[in-house]
Amino acid sequence: MSAALLLALIAVLAGCKKGGEAQAKDKEDKGPEAVPVEVVAVARRPIAASYSGTAPLEARAESQVVAKTSGVALAVLVEEGQMVRAGQVLVRLDPDRARLQAAQSAAQMRKLEANYARSTQLSKQQLISANDLDQLKYDLENARAVNRLANLELSYANVVAPISGVIASRSIKTGNFVQINTPIFRIVDNSRLEATLNVPERELATLKPGQPVSMQVDAIPGRKFEGVVDRVAPVVDSGSGTFRVIAAFAGGGLLQPGMFGRVRIDYDQRADAIVIPRVALLEGEGDPAVFTVRAGKAVRVPVKLGYVDGAWAELRSGLKLGEPVVTAGKVALRDGSAVQVLGQPETRTAAAPATTKKQ
Repeated sequence: MSAALLLALIAVLAGCKKGGEAQAKDKEDKGPEAVPVEVVAVARRPIAASYSGTAPLEARAESQVVAKTSGVALAVLVEEGQMVRAGQVLVRLDPDRARLQAAQSAAQMRKLEANYARSTQLSKQQLISANDLDQLKYDLENARAVNRLANLELSYANVVAPISGVIASRSIKTGNFVQINTPIFRIVDNSRLEATLNVPERELATLKPGQPVSMQVDAIPGRKFEGVVDRVAPVVDSGSGTFRVIAAFAGGGLLQPGMFGRVRIDYDQRADAIVIPRVALLEGEGDPAVFTVRAGKAVRVPVKLGYVDGAWAELRSGLKLGEPVVTAGKVALRDGSAVQVLGQPETRTAAAPATTKKQ
């Protein structure tokens, strides 16, 4: 290798080394790369303290209609889905046997009434003993009771609704022979629906009858139904550590018994609370804390929270109104990390250029 080529190679290597040192020095001057984040300002908004739970909806009342006598169904007067009122006739059973028994008992009763009336007159004339008169009196009372029982059996030929509501199921057809005590209808009173929550005992002092309740059901997405706390059990179950809270909702519309509801009971309201988004809270922290941005740096700030309502948390101390809290990008942050707030001009402190001394 010639001396000229060797000198040229040494010069190239020296130039590469100087270039690498210059790039490294330039990177040191610019400082660490800023972490992009999104922020939301601390603001005011209404917030509520609430308890949430899940429960199926149940009808206010439900009844199995049974036949109190046996007989052939001559007419079935209602169908499934039909509204009925208490006392309305649902089925007419064959009444012939019961009617004959009632007539027979009525004839026996009238016979004894006539005998007792004659015996009373004879008793006044002392033509019949007091013992025989008493026996006729008791026989007459027994005959009257038998007649009332026969008339009651006759009335059972008309099967009536014990409660008002809607026919939920029917298990009888015209012409069927119905045995006594056989269930033939199920009536559900859906004028009011109830959801029973088993609430932890720590909420016993906060939940009271009359508090507003909202509910969403899986079967009707996007709709919210309003109700009220109807009853609160005064005792706590020692086994589960819970007490029962019954919320009532108006029925007769879209809501139906058996639907699964997500219930929320608001027990306190603050119309002008200072709040932050819940997503701003740092996960895995023993005490609640957030990151704020000050002078282009991330600052970890411990906060004290109040009510938590959905996507918002009430801020009791730690930050002032209008200060930013980091909602996105906080996982990559450390206390003092340089940040770039998305949507704002980048603010990066660069090293001042070196001044050249005059020769």
